[in-house]
Amino acid sequence: MTTEQSNEILAFAAEVGHTLLENGAEISRVEETMRIIADYFGVDKEHFFVLSNGIFTTGSSYANVEFIPIKGASLDKVVEVNQLSREVASGKYTLDEARKRLEEIRNMPPKPKWEQFLGAALGSGAFCAIFGGSLMDCAAALVAGTAVYLFLLLVCLPNMSKALGNICSGAFGTLLCILFHKLGFGVNLGNMIIGTLIPLIPGVAFTNGLRDISNEDYLAGVARLLDALLVFLSIAIGVCLTFLIHSYIAGSMIQLNGTLTDPVTARLPFQMAAALIGTASFAILFGVPRKYYIPAGIVGMLGWLAYLLVVRYTPLGIVGGTLIASTIVAFLSRFFAVRLRCPGTVFLICGEFPLIPGAGVFWSSYYVVSEQMTASLSAGFTAVKITIAIVLGIIIATNVLRWKKIGSISR
Repeated sequence: MTTEQSNEILAFAAEVGHTLLENGAEISRVEETMRIIADYFGVDKEHFFVLSNGIFTTGSSYANVEFIPIKGASLDKVVEVNQLSREVASGKYTLDEARKRLEEIRNMPPKPKWEQFLGAALGSGAFCAIFGGSLMDCAAALVAGTAVYLFLLLVCLPNMSKALGNICSGAFGTLLCILFHKLGFGVNLGNMIIGTLIPLIPGVAFTNGLRDISNEDYLAGVARLLDALLVFLSIAIGVCLTFLIHSYIAGSMIQLNGTLTDPVTARLPFQMAAALIGTASFAILFGVPRKYYIPAGIVGMLGWLAYLLVVRYTPLGIVGGTLIASTIVAFLSRFFAVRLRCPGTVFLICGEFPLIPGAGVFWSSYYVVSEQMTASLSAGFTAVKITIAIVLGIIIATNVLRWKKIGSISR
């Protein structure tokens, strides 16, 4: 193999890694896929070092460094690139054919706007129910969540930075819910706001950050979690500003009494349906291929069911429930990944989403502006414990699956 051919192969591997990383793949998958490409085409002594926002590629006479900004996910492209790597390894493509196929994948159009709005609407309404909202609260969150997502796509993303866009979107969503509540459209303001702001939660960055940490990619994992934290903080600032401005105009702070659970939507069948619809809806927003909407929804539903059963019928509480549910979601993700020949990250990101402490963002913000610092610290600390429980669940499942694989090989 000539030096020029080797450099072309490494350049192609770097393009594959770039496509995976910018569309929501985890670090280990990016490195593994790049290595598969290089090995198949006969390049040895290659080295790939992948961070959350960059790829270092080197060979005997090749070196390349790429900066890749952290942005939203298009998991359909991750699925297609994963399939491309399988087909390359099976000898289906020459290098030129593989490069052409990769270009087709990179040019895949995003989900239609109507589908994204449907996902935001159903996701907002369903997650409002998951977090205790009444049917009227869910209807209000559905309308407000659609409006917020429209505002985000048409106003914030084209014209603002990520931080400012999430501040404005958080403020806009909170303002809409306050207006709806005053008009009698909705009962529990807190639940309405939580449901409305759910489409802003950075589920891909948060889950991939936790997964990278569980895979011992600490630097990349921390960077992704910091990116997610910036979004959480921006949303919180928007919520705080809206409550402060309203209290200045009205002369008093709106009084909320914590999360209230509606007896109708709290029933187990209703919660399972809401989790199925909500998780499948966010699969749309994460760019999951349509044929995987229902499997992703099933993973989220079963994880949420496990969480509810533990919280309601055992003394383990929300942290123990999150740990068990996160472990189950990780196992189910692996099951569907093998069964459907699809990257497990598709199901893991969607399935873990109901467990992400998004409600803690709202309550921590509200308690700060209402000068309930003890309650704010308690809500924040609970969110941290939930996050740790999600990480431990993923680690447990990953290690059990690894031990099982080693055991099957030894036999």
